[in-house]
Amino acid sequence: MNLQGIVSVSGKPGLWRAMAQSKTGFILESLDAQKLKLVVNLSTAKLAALEEITVFGEEEDLKLTDIFERMKTAESTPDAKKADGKVLRAFFREVAPDHDEEKVYASDIKKIISWFEILKNRPEFNAEPEAVVAATEAGNDSEPKEA
Repeated sequence: MNLQGIVSVSGKPGLWRAMAQSKTGFILESLDAQKLKLVVNLSTAKLAALEEITVFGEEEDLKLTDIFERMKTAESTPDAKKADGKVLRAFFREVAPDHDEEKVYASDIKKIISWFEILKNRPEFNAEPEAVVAATEAGNDSEPKEA
């Protein structure tokens, strides 16, 4: 899963891809069908890179990317817009069993599920991170060694 450059912007729905950086902020493009462009100023907007987001855990924080990997293998994902808090919590217990139920609210779970719905059919979501791909390609180019 390669989520590099995908961010969440506080106060804006959905997910955004960082297209370019200016002196004071970033130029972003929405990941939905509208492909809206947005210029955000770092002094007024808060950006959160998806690959760096963690969820409160009982013992240690859980990486969002690990939760997304478990969500890929889940049988079904509840509809974040229609499901109630109990259904969302039951699903989240399945994909993130070690999350701290007192600190992780239903609204957080709803946001994570909606992000997953946006990302699940995108090619970069199913791609390997660039560092892993480069290491794998380097390993494939070498000749097999004889013992």
